[in-house]
Amino acid sequence: MTIAPTKLKQTLTFEQFIKQLPDEDGRYELVNGEIVRKLPIRLHERIAESISDDLKDEVKLHKLNYWVSGRVVLRTLTPNGKEQGRQPDITVVDITLWDSSPFTHSALIEPPQLVVEVVSTNWEDDYIDKLDEYQRLGIPEYWIVDYLALGSRNYLGDPKEPTVFVYLLDENGIYQMTAYRGTEQIISRTFPELALTAEQVLDV
Repeated sequence: MTIAPTKLKQTLTFEQFIKQLPDEDGRYELVNGEIVRKLPIRLHERIAESISDDLKDEVKLHKLNYWVSGRVVLRTLTPNGKEQGRQPDITVVDITLWDSSPFTHSALIEPPQLVVEVVSTNWEDDYIDKLDEYQRLGIPEYWIVDYLALGSRNYLGDPKEPTVFVYLLDENGIYQMTAYRGTEQIISRTFPELALTAEQVLDV
């Protein structure tokens, strides 16, 4: 995935960002006060859509009170308090929260239940920046899907292997991580009956 800044130079707040989102196709985020366009490759999109379909199936099967979407924008904060606008590849929101403001944009300032990021070449964003911002927002569950093993060996081991990382917020508001590879079944707090292995997620 390449990220190309738009020509807009002024520093924007999250509210200004939502009002000025471009009409062009693509995903956009507010990063350090500027709108950036996310341009995922086709395989990245296939992985994300496959996971989204699996989670939507789980919602329907067990009649869960969730809304699953790839179009939700989240207001997050950096360590110095700067507003960011993040658009995860997949967001799972409590449908009561989602339906509480039916005529507003697809933007949230409250924490959703779960977010999924499919790793691209700018892998540090998912492993470091977004991890910190999502933890600060209080998102209970965060998945990092590194299907091309792009992250560093500190995360993926040596040799590096494609991995699904699941971060769960503990009682102190700190993420605790579990790594899943191969035929290991992913354990999700949001979807406790999910029967999905890392291999099924990574090999689309």
